[in-house]
Amino acid sequence: MNNNDILRRICYIFDFNESKIVSVCSLADFKVPQDLVSGWLKNKGDPDFQECRDIQLVFFLNGLINDRRGKKEGPLPTPERHINNNIILKKLKIALDLKADDILEILELADLHMSKHELSAFFRKPGHKHYRDCKDPNLLGFLNGVQLKYRDNKYGKQ
Repeated sequence: MNNNDILRRICYIFDFNESKIVSVCSLADFKVPQDLVSGWLKNKGDPDFQECRDIQLVFFLNGLINDRRGKKEGPLPTPERHINNNIILKKLKIALDLKADDILEILELADLHMSKHELSAFFRKPGHKHYRDCKDPNLLGFLNGVQLKYRDNKYGKQ
């Protein structure tokens, strides 16, 4: 999955429009013009398509954490320059205030079965002997489960 796909999925789940994305990014002290946000939401074949770079997605996810959980006192965390599925999963976990059991429940909604030990491997530091890369199907399954839990339930589906 690329950054634009992830951003579009999150925005769909939480019903964010372009103005809300700009607002969320500003919570991480990232000023983004609305026309750039519009380009992020376009499909790749569209002439106005703009690639969402890693640092831009990090600012959005950090802003999402601040939006959903409130801004912490003190300086903002230093944004990661490069992002992977493990970091995205971790930031969404923080933003949604999820515990391991909550994530496993969300994965079950998307018919993705995993043990607590397998899940904890995604949140370990790279280099740890039990660290495991979060592959695209795992992140996609998590996003599908989040959609079923947060969006579809909101509109009375499921």
